[in-house]
Amino acid sequence: MEDFKKLFTSFSSLKVGVIGDIMLDTYMWGKVDRISPEAPVPVVSLHNKEYRIGGAGNVALNCQVLGALVSVLSVTGNDTESLILEELLEGSNIDTAYLVKSPNRITTSKTRIISRNQQMMRLDAEITDDLSDKDEKALLEKVEAYIAKVDPSIIIFEDYNKGALPEKIIAPVIELCRQAGVLTAADPKRKNFFSYCNVDIFKPNLKEVKEGLNLLFDEVNVSLLQSIHVELQNILHHNISFITLSDKGVFYQQDGRSSLISSHLRNIADVSGAGDTVIAVASMVYAATKNAHLMAEVANIAGGLVCEEVGTVAIDKEKLLHECELLLS
Repeated sequence: MEDFKKLFTSFSSLKVGVIGDIMLDTYMWGKVDRISPEAPVPVVSLHNKEYRIGGAGNVALNCQVLGALVSVLSVTGNDTESLILEELLEGSNIDTAYLVKSPNRITTSKTRIISRNQQMMRLDAEITDDLSDKDEKALLEKVEAYIAKVDPSIIIFEDYNKGALPEKIIAPVIELCRQAGVLTAADPKRKNFFSYCNVDIFKPNLKEVKEGLNLLFDEVNVSLLQSIHVELQNILHHNISFITLSDKGVFYQQDGRSSLISSHLRNIADVSGAGDTVIAVASMVYAATKNAHLMAEVANIAGGLVCEEVGTVAIDKEKLLHECELLLS
């Protein structure tokens, strides 16, 4: 039987790097009680504003909450939003020494306006072009310095299609990790879906798999998912396929071993940020144990737990430990 207390204690010995698109999430909460006389839109009377760490930063936050020593590796703008984001990261004990500030970019930020727990509108400020050659070079130098100095347990690639993870960054960073014996995990998006050759854990969701492999199907079963793993592995030569299936749970395959793990019954409030939690928890459990089945079981529970909260939130370590002991012991 798995000793979950021991497993969760071991997380504090892990050093995790998160590379990818970090963002600033702004939540503006208010009340709607009238329609604007200027246009047929609701008037939101704002009463609270909150900044949160988003995108790849949320993956880093989840790892930090679980006890790891975490660093973010990314490119932001040289703007007010980057200062707010840096302050939030440092306030959460996440190392920002390997961030690049570029005068050519703006910090990706998403502003959500919420009334009665419903999102009324989202405003996005972003540049989604790939990094310039200069910014690429600066980020690769940061990655080299990070691996040499910190000797991380695992580096997680968190791609949101915002330009911080172009192909010219992905391949050399995976190679640097391989040479240094650092594990790698990738949460891909469609644009660079097949750029993550030789990663240890490849974690797309079902929609990304369908788009990436150009597949059409409705019913999901183990044999279909096993054939998807083979197809992915022929291209990527990765170690573990870990596919999230929304309300159907998760599937993993490593060599000949595979399993479709059903989701647990939850009161779903908001699915935003669930993927961040899943990749963070999966990466840490695998780095600590090298057990792909346990990785999938624990990450599946974690993804369900954060869906019970409104907005992007990090996992609650004690709650996750309790649920693992309850459901998996």
